[in-house]
Amino acid sequence: MKIIPAIDIINGQCVRLTQGDYEQKKVYNNNPLEVALEFEGAGIKYLHVVDLDGAKAGSIQNFTIIEKLVKETQLRIDVGGGIKTEGDIRRLLNLGVAQVNLGSIAAKNPELVNEWMDLFGPDKIIISADVRNEKIALHGWQEQSMLSIYDFLQLFPSKLLHVTCTDIATDGMLSGPNLSLYQKIQGRFPDASITASGGVSSIKDLDALLKLKVDGVIIGKAIYENKISLTELSKYVN
Repeated sequence: MKIIPAIDIINGQCVRLTQGDYEQKKVYNNNPLEVALEFEGAGIKYLHVVDLDGAKAGSIQNFTIIEKLVKETQLRIDVGGGIKTEGDIRRLLNLGVAQVNLGSIAAKNPELVNEWMDLFGPDKIIISADVRNEKIALHGWQEQSMLSIYDFLQLFPSKLLHVTCTDIATDGMLSGPNLSLYQKIQGRFPDASITASGGVSSIKDLDALLKLKVDGVIIGKAIYENKISLTELSKYVN
């Protein structure tokens, strides 16, 4: 199971939101690179970066910081937040970002995202499913759709390799992940690699996800609030 710490960026700062609420923002560090280097120093190999300004604006806003993270660490970085054009995808991949996360655009224009999967390769694209009550939320979680996660994922029938699912109800709450949701997704899409996101609060949660055999887990607030130490995480790193 991949251990994937998260760095969420607003105004160039490393922040965390609670349940996707921009009004419930807490700044943890003014220098995201400093945070990334701490992760790398603990032996972690992956990093999930969310441009929250980009999620609101509909295009990447913190490109300079993302570039610095890619060039000054050896982490395998995936990026999400407002990616809606072929140009943004190409720019990020050319920079050295390993994968891009597509959420709102995938729900609103799946035909275009299927074309991008053909163009860039499905291994370069993570379908990002952010859900409330198993329904997809859009545009930095500010808009709620009636599209179920299962109908959403079926829009990519032959190319669905990587899925990150965030349960908004648990995100930032340190209340434990929605294990039953990930089990359901695995049952319906057994060939996809599922990364769990939201709610991880303890080593016990990591053990539960490990038993589920998800491909990866994104951890944010639990690290920043010292609920899980980097030393503890290093034991899960291959």
